[in-house]
Amino acid sequence: MKKKRKLLIPAILGVSLMLSGCTLATKDEQAQSKPSGDGNRVDIELLALSSQETDANITRDQLTKNGFNVKLNLQPDYGSYKAQQDAGNFDVVLSGWTTVTGNPDYAVRSLFKTGGDYSIMADKEIDELIEKASTQTQGQYTDTYKQLEQKLVFDKAYIAPLFTSIKSQAFNQEVLKKDSVRLSKSRSLPWEELDFNDAGKRAKDPIILQSPMPTLTSLDPIKGNDGSINIINTNMYVRLLNLTDDDKLTAEGSLSYNFAIAEGNTDYYFILRDDINFAQIKDKLAVDTGERVGADDVIFSLQRAKDKNSVPNHRTYTLHEHIKNVELVTDPATLDSIKQSGSSETVKSGLEKGLGAKISALVPDKKQANSKEGKYQIVKLTTINPFPQVLNYLAHQSAGIVSKKQVESINKYDVAKFDVNKDIPYGDQNTVTEGAKYNNTLFTSGPYILSYKNEYEAIFLKNPAYMAGTKHEPKVNTIKNRFIKDADSSLSALRSGEIHLFYSVPETKFDIVKNDSKLSLQTTPSNAVSYLLFNTKNREVAKSADLRKAVLYSINQDEFLAYYKNNKFKAVSTLSPMVQTGLELKADAGKAKEFLNAYKAGKK
Repeated sequence: MKKKRKLLIPAILGVSLMLSGCTLATKDEQAQSKPSGDGNRVDIELLALSSQETDANITRDQLTKNGFNVKLNLQPDYGSYKAQQDAGNFDVVLSGWTTVTGNPDYAVRSLFKTGGDYSIMADKEIDELIEKASTQTQGQYTDTYKQLEQKLVFDKAYIAPLFTSIKSQAFNQEVLKKDSVRLSKSRSLPWEELDFNDAGKRAKDPIILQSPMPTLTSLDPIKGNDGSINIINTNMYVRLLNLTDDDKLTAEGSLSYNFAIAEGNTDYYFILRDDINFAQIKDKLAVDTGERVGADDVIFSLQRAKDKNSVPNHRTYTLHEHIKNVELVTDPATLDSIKQSGSSETVKSGLEKGLGAKISALVPDKKQANSKEGKYQIVKLTTINPFPQVLNYLAHQSAGIVSKKQVESINKYDVAKFDVNKDIPYGDQNTVTEGAKYNNTLFTSGPYILSYKNEYEAIFLKNPAYMAGTKHEPKVNTIKNRFIKDADSSLSALRSGEIHLFYSVPETKFDIVKNDSKLSLQTTPSNAVSYLLFNTKNREVAKSADLRKAVLYSINQDEFLAYYKNNKFKAVSTLSPMVQTGLELKADAGKAKEFLNAYKAGKK
């Protein structure tokens, strides 16, 4: 909800709507409470963030026209929104999801599978379809995902889709070098490529970005998957793979020189770079730890990523549950005997493509790796079932590589007995927040490391030992992230020069950006979908498919598109940007009335 609005940003998960300072009701109180009613109308409570009040109002008006009495529960920030959601104080919630990995499995697994990281559903038929599609090729899974959409949206009405968004950002082209600012369909903005027009500013001036979320879920990449940290953790932790701007898998700029898939699609090989060390903070300055990022860290990071019980509040384990094992390859001869999937070439030849030196030895100790001498480390990942989509998950921020040594030295607590009031886990935002609790213990493998934050801004510094001397070495020493909660203030800050780049410009502001000669607007179709998610506990909508369908057929997507001047697109589910199933939701006041009357009849 979101990587991940939550509105998910590269990642993520998200939400949206309004403002309310109500006291949280207990579940028992909710179960006992009765709606006051408004004549013959049916009461329904809509939860959202104040940042998307417009979407909430359009939804309210559509529901009102079809026989509902809508109560808006609008929250000013994600923390209060989440508290309301956890307490069950809603019938429907305005949610959003961005498939930041570019693959359809990610668009459904965390959200709709029983036990998913963000799922509030439990439906065996939905589960079976998600698993079936995950093992299929692109030519096979379209029909399976069509069946899934049919059950999810039309048969059972677990969600009601609103629209698919355009991904956008605006930047000051008088300050930033235009070709250094990328806008990818799924991937977060790569900070290491950002640069000034005036290269003389690189060492002394920060590039200033913005974010609406000052509270960071976690700086441990497996413990969060939302808009507060997706772009941050993506830039603080290197991964085995990356995505191109059009969602193709690539080793470019990753921890791998190359990767290869073996016959059978269950074994995946990665040959590791030897020019990245972990960074740490000393006296608020970034320094080289002298510890290389190597195979032991990769194995540790991915094993904990797939283990639900490796940390308390693990929010991304379902993305990696297909991993069976991760291990070091020690015998180069084995690579000569294994063919690549769909090819007559060997895995070894695939891994050696473009290397300056061919593989002469595989070393067990990362300190011994030396690409100039042909001494490498190779990691083999094995999946439980054939599952090529696993590679997309390895490009996700939750697959970021952490330091085995550092994380084990911090996370000494018993996971089963974790005490939030006493235990301080790796990545706790309090440890990087200025004040009495500041004790920055981060070790980051990516191009930047967070030095410190407060309620106003976060300061990120260049990792001095990240691919030094290559085109992937960060250009600018400092990235400053200003926390600005609303779009109007962010746009004003961009136009006045207080920030240099505004991520996720609302469609209603495009014309303002286009008419400012200092600014450049970038847009691209996105994987971000907004939808209504129904409460599956303690409310009437959890019990009645008729009630949910009455809401579903009240939604008129054309009205959303008209408001946003056709800078939004129709959606059926979170799969819509990636899989064309041919299904379509059409507003139908007659059906809405029919299902609402059926619900009322059942209550008599």
